[in-house]
Amino acid sequence: MVDQFAALLAEGYRFGKGEVRTASQLVAQDPGVDLREYFLRRTLRPSAKRQVVPKSSNQRAYLDAIERHDIVIGVGPAGTGKTYLAMAQAVSFLVAKKVSRIILTRPAVEAGEKLGFLPGDLQEKVNPYLRPLYDALYDMLEAERIERLLERGTIEVAPIAFMRGRTLNDAFVILDEAQNTTHEQMKMFLTRLGFGSKAVVTGDITQIDLPAGRVSGLIEAIRVVRDIEGISLVYFDEQDVVRHSLVQKIVRAYADFEAANANRGPAAPSAS
Repeated sequence: MVDQFAALLAEGYRFGKGEVRTASQLVAQDPGVDLREYFLRRTLRPSAKRQVVPKSSNQRAYLDAIERHDIVIGVGPAGTGKTYLAMAQAVSFLVAKKVSRIILTRPAVEAGEKLGFLPGDLQEKVNPYLRPLYDALYDMLEAERIERLLERGTIEVAPIAFMRGRTLNDAFVILDEAQNTTHEQMKMFLTRLGFGSKAVVTGDITQIDLPAGRVSGLIEAIRVVRDIEGISLVYFDEQDVVRHSLVQKIVRAYADFEAANANRGPAAPSAS
């Protein structure tokens, strides 16, 4: 590993914050990993503002899947880079003119897709539910450039309900928080894909906010389309979490807690 570090430094590569830790984790997961190939070849440069490097083998597999397949479903806990990496790929595709527009969407579950009771115009009503997509976008590109692209419609951010009836050609489409889609919404979204387009669906099936009794469109879609050629399914776990180190421990603790409760089953009624 030391020799590979030295070779990268000799070629002028400058390790960013956390990348030495990433390299150590990669070597721990696979002693035969080629760090040079990993950091040089898999580095994404969506713009002059941002350089993005996958932090785990699953993240690298995710980026590779997006390159090779027209529909990719990324499933895993919060903080694993599902949306961020998809956004980086989308911006890279747009800058390289591989697509002519980016469309970002997510369900507005908290408002039940009925946003009339919120103050303001339509954009102001939906913005709170789309804010995470804007956050990732502004991390990739300069604010002035984003505003121009939004004004021209080159980048569009909208609730999933607004996708109905459309055919999305020559676009990079990201559906975020897909665990909160219904059967109807997911089927509608997956059938919007047009010529020259890619779609990335991201979600965390442990954080479903749908009303009781409603089946998650993401969970159902995994069962329905997983064997279709041209669709790739990538799973993330707590080892892929790239937020604060405590987040990884929290994800694992909740997984253990939920597994223990599931195995225990419902509590027995107390004697009267």
